[in-house]
Amino acid sequence: MNSCPRYICFILLFLAVALQADDNSVRQTQARPNILFIMSDDHTAQAVGAYATLLKKLDPTPTIDTLAEEGILFENAFVTNSICTPSRACIITGQYNHNNGVFDLGGRITPDKQMLPIQLKKAGYQTAMIGKWHLKEEPNFDYYKVLPGQGKYFDIELRVQGEKPWPENIEKHPGKHSTDVITDATLQWFKQERDPDKPFFICHQYKAPHDYFENAPRYQSYLADVDIPEPATLYDVPDSWGSIGTRGHKDELIPHIGTSIGSRNQRRSYATHLFQWFPEEYPDDYDPAKLSEVESTRLSYQAYLRKYLRCVKGVDDNLKRLFNYMKEEGIYDNTLIIYTGDQGFWLGEKDFQDKRWAYDESQRMPLIVRYPKAIPAGIRSDAIIENVDYPALMLDYADARIPKTLQGKSFRYICEAGREPEGWKDAAYYRYWMHMAHHDNPSQMAIRTKNFKLIYFYGCNYQGEYQTPPGWELYDLQRDPEELRNVYDNPAYTVIRDRLKDKFSILRKDIGDDGSHYPKAEKVVQQFWYYDDNDRENAIKISAEFLKIREAELIKTGKL
Repeated sequence: MNSCPRYICFILLFLAVALQADDNSVRQTQARPNILFIMSDDHTAQAVGAYATLLKKLDPTPTIDTLAEEGILFENAFVTNSICTPSRACIITGQYNHNNGVFDLGGRITPDKQMLPIQLKKAGYQTAMIGKWHLKEEPNFDYYKVLPGQGKYFDIELRVQGEKPWPENIEKHPGKHSTDVITDATLQWFKQERDPDKPFFICHQYKAPHDYFENAPRYQSYLADVDIPEPATLYDVPDSWGSIGTRGHKDELIPHIGTSIGSRNQRRSYATHLFQWFPEEYPDDYDPAKLSEVESTRLSYQAYLRKYLRCVKGVDDNLKRLFNYMKEEGIYDNTLIIYTGDQGFWLGEKDFQDKRWAYDESQRMPLIVRYPKAIPAGIRSDAIIENVDYPALMLDYADARIPKTLQGKSFRYICEAGREPEGWKDAAYYRYWMHMAHHDNPSQMAIRTKNFKLIYFYGCNYQGEYQTPPGWELYDLQRDPEELRNVYDNPAYTVIRDRLKDKFSILRKDIGDDGSHYPKAEKVVQQFWYYDDNDRENAIKISAEFLKIREAELIKTGKL
C-alpha cells in the first residue's frame, strides 16, 4: 500500500481547495450579468407604447415594448431634477444634486467622482460610455466616444481617446445622423473592443429625441398623413389647476410662466420657433399672427409630435439593430438591460413644452429592466423608484462594492419578486433650481407619494432674487391623476396637507438638502414655508412686481 508523507498530502489538499475556490470565483464572475444601460434624451413615458394611452395606436416603440414584455416596467420611476445634466449626475454618482454639486446645466462631475464606472471597474467589469455624456469632464471609463455637450443631430463629432489630452481628440461623421452613429459606435465596440473574458458595463446614450427634433431623412414620411391625437388640456387648462406660483394673482402671469406649444408664452413658443426650424411641417401660408390661437396651436402640436415621434422611431429601430447583434452573439439573455430617458417631457399637455416641472409629465421617467435569468417577464410595478437608485441596482447585480456615499437603494428585490420589500421608500423628492431659465419655469421642490403630490414653488434664483410669487399645490393622484385640481386650500385635505408638509421637511433633512449651498435662496424657502395670510399677501405683491419686470424685458427685446 502506497502512502505519501503527511506534509505532501497536506499540500495537495491545500492546492485542491485553492483550485476549487478559484473555480468558484470564476463561475461567480461568469454568472454576473453584463450590464447595458440605455438612456435616450427627453424620451418621455407618454411616447413609449408600453406606457402610452393617448399615443398607444401610433406606438413608435415596438422594440422597447418587447423589453417591457420580457422584463419589468416601472410606473413610478422619477427624476429628482428634470433637466439633462443634473439627471445624469445623479445616475453616475448615486447622489442627489445638492450633494453631487450639479444643480443645473453648468454642472460637471470630475473623473474621481464618477462613482459608477469606478466601482464597476474595480469589480472586474470592462466599461464603455458611448453617446451623449453632458457632464463636461473626461469620462472615467475604459473606453468612450461621447458627444461634445449637447451634440448635433447631423454631421456629428465625437470626443474619443487618443494622443491628445481630453477633449481634443475628435472623430467626425459627416452627413450621418447621431442616432445611427451612436449605434454604429456601440456595435463597433462590441466587435472590436469587448473582452469576452470579462463582463461588460456599457452606457449607450442617445441625443434623440431632444429638441429641436431633427429626424433622419428616411423617417420624413412617417406620420406625415396622420392626425395625431391631442391631449385634452392642449387648448384649455381648468381654473382649478395651478396656483399663484404658476398663474399669478389673477392669471396675469399665464403668458410668462412655462413655454408653450401655442402662442400663449410671449417669449418662446412652438407656434413661432418650431415654424422657423421646420417650415416644411406647416402649410405654405402659415402665419401665427393671422391665425386664431387655437389653429396655430393645433398646427404647431401636429408638427411637434411628428418631429418628436420620428426621432423616437429612429431610436427604437436602432435598438433593434443593437439587440439583434447581441442575440446573434449569444449575449442578449446574459445582459441586464435597462432602458430609460433622462427625464420626462411635455407632449402638449397643459400647453407646455420641454420638461423641468415637478408635474408627472416631466418628473416621471420611463424605466424598463430586462434580465430573464432573474427577472420574470411581463411585470409592472408601482414602487417608487428615483434615478439615484439606478446605480445601486447595477452595482448590486455586478456584486460590486456599494460605497457609503451612495444615497440610492438597490431595487433588485422588486425586479425579481415583483413586490416591494418591507421598508421600501414611500416618497420621491424633487427639486428644480434653474429659476426662470430657458423655459420660464420657477424654482420649485416637491414630494411625490403614490397617492399625493405636494409642490412648493418658492420662486427665486440662487441669490434669492428675481422672485416670482411663491405658491403651494397639492394634488390627489388617485382622484386626479392628471394633476388638474389643486386642493391645497381645500378644507377636506387640511390634515393630509399638513402631514405631507411635515414629511416633506423630514425628507429634505434625511437626504441632506439643508439649504446651505445657497443660503439666500433657502431664506426665501423658509419665509413662505408655512404660507400664512401674511405670506399670501406678500406673494400677491411679488406677482405684480414680477409682471412689471417681465413686461419691461419683453419691450426691451421687441416681443411686446
